[in-house]
Amino acid sequence: MSKILRTEPNQILSKAVEYHGFVFTQGMVARDLTKDAKGQTQDILEQLDALLEEHGTDKTRILQAQIWLKDINDRTALNEVWSAWLPENGAPARACVQAVMADPKMLVEIMLVTTK
Repeated sequence: MSKILRTEPNQILSKAVEYHGFVFTQGMVARDLTKDAKGQTQDILEQLDALLEEHGTDKTRILQAQIWLKDINDRTALNEVWSAWLPENGAPARACVQAVMADPKMLVEIMLVTTK
């Protein structure tokens, strides 16, 4: 059997799960929920950079992204930060939808699938 590596698991989720060279992240939200959509997106991307590095990969290896916005009108603000963060010609397959968030102060949540 192949080994499954779970990063910081608790009763309901793991921060990331690694299996067969793939890394699946949890839905990441900003640490500072007082920031606007741009600020929350930047915070999330910094967290994802650190998590991917912990698993021996980086944003050049992203295969898929799932993004949830509290208000779809924040998509332009998100895309500005997201596009600057992505490597050139490195955009993943992506979904971006409006959703009811777990906390009303959460404006953005991002989940990635990467490979090593």
